[in-house]
Parts: sequence; C-alpha cells; structure tokens
Amino acid sequence: MSSSVTTGRATNGTVYTLSGPMDAPAVALIHGLGLTRDTWRALEPALAARYRVLNYDLFGHGESPLPAGDTDLTLFARQLGELLDELEIQRVALVGFSLGGMINRRFALDFPGRASALVILNSPHERDPADQARVEQRALDSASGGPGANLDATIDRWFTPEFQRARPDVIDGIRRGLLANDPDAYARCRRVLAFGVPELVRPATPITLPTLVMTAENDSGSTPAMSHAIAGEISGARTVIVPGLQHMALVEAPGKFTAPIVEFLGAVLP
Repeated sequence: MSSSVTTGRATNGTVYTLSGPMDAPAVALIHGLGLTRDTWRALEPALAARYRVLNYDLFGHGESPLPAGDTDLTLFARQLGELLDELEIQRVALVGFSLGGMINRRFALDFPGRASALVILNSPHERDPADQARVEQRALDSASGGPGANLDATIDRWFTPEFQRARPDVIDGIRRGLLANDPDAYARCRRVLAFGVPELVRPATPITLPTLVMTAENDSGSTPAMSHAIAGEISGARTVIVPGLQHMALVEAPGKFTAPIVEFLGAVLP
C-alpha cells in the first residue's frame, strides 16, 4: 500500500494531518482540553505504519477556530463527522484522550455505524458530588482567569514530581501550549469537560463497539474506577490501568499506551 502525509484545512475550519497507507483502515486521534494534535507525537508514527491516521485540532484548539454558538459534545462530534465526510472516510476507529475520550463516545452515539472501535484514554465518567463541584469550580476559574488559572496545580495533577524534575523542557512546552489558548475558547471548552459527562453515563442506546479503556493509577480526574465504569457500560470492553502515573501519562510514558493500543487495534481492525 502506498503511503502519504497530507496537512490541510477542512471547510469547517478544522486543521488536520493524514498519514499512513492510503488504503488502510482509518484511525482518528482526538486530543484533550487545551492541547493540540501534537499530543499524539509519540503514538502517531506507530499507528501510521499500519493505518490511515487522521490527527486534527479540535475546534478552539491549535489552528482550528471555535465556531459561534453552543459549545458542547455534540458540536465536537459534528466537527469530526463533517471532517470524515469531506475526506470521504466512511468508518474510523477513534482514539480519544480525556475530553477526546468523551467526544469519541458522543460520536459513537450520534453517528451509528461510522465508528469501528473506540480507545478511551484518561477520560472522566460519573463523578461524586464533591468531585463534580470541584470540576465545575475549575471551569468557573477558567472563565475568570483564563487558561493560566491554577496552572501550577494543573501541572501537579497531570505529571509526577519525578517527571517534572527530569523533563522541565516538556513541562515548559505544556505550559506554553496551555497559555497560548484563547481565553474565551478555553473557558467554553472547559465547561464541556465539566458539564458534559452526564449525557454519556448509561446512555439509552448502549455503545456496543469493540472498546479499550485506559487510564493511569493516580489520575485524580479520570480514575481507575471511572475507567472500569465506562468499560462496564460497553459489552466486552477491556480496561488497562497504567501503574504509578497521572493524567498526562500518555505524554510522560507514551510506550505504556502505544503497545496496548496497537495490540487492540490489530485484533479488531482488518
């Protein structure tokens, strides 16, 4: 199969990269809040060796503008649907991190038959009332203080102290990336992360796709219990818990994710 790499901007404004064999099964990568498609730097080459990989910036992130109107999970699911239509991709396996793991579930519910499999990474699920209140307060803090609000606490939730000491270059890059977000767009998207979970919990029409759910042992916002709960609502779903790490384990130790994801996709895609 011939391979190519293409970067483009879709009609709806989405900036994307397509890489890998042109006739291979498609895999889409969906990053998290405040991040960009660069999140997948370590994983993308491993997938592109075997699959046609679509990597794109969510609305309001990176190079993709945020449209006017309501900002909710449905908007982000529609963004992906429009992008797939424009690129003439009929079915796709979805790999979503954090907010992206919410979007891939919303897409599976809104576009039946278009998703071939789900990989849900470090993504939240039903929270207890105290945790829900904390998440909502962070969203309100972002509305008033921008993406820099409570940034040190965010970094501490995301990365282990050992990694922060060993790789200040990576931490500085994450800080710069977060601070580069448009404050209004960031606040609107953060509200989706805070308030969008309930619509995914115990959906009226259950998701029945092959699914891999992963998180890190010490991810306080997307806990192992949440991952087990997500998998418990999807028949046959598998759960993997990466020991010792926190929310940004995908960046801190990408190899812990690459092997299980490649193995899973190899088993469920042609």
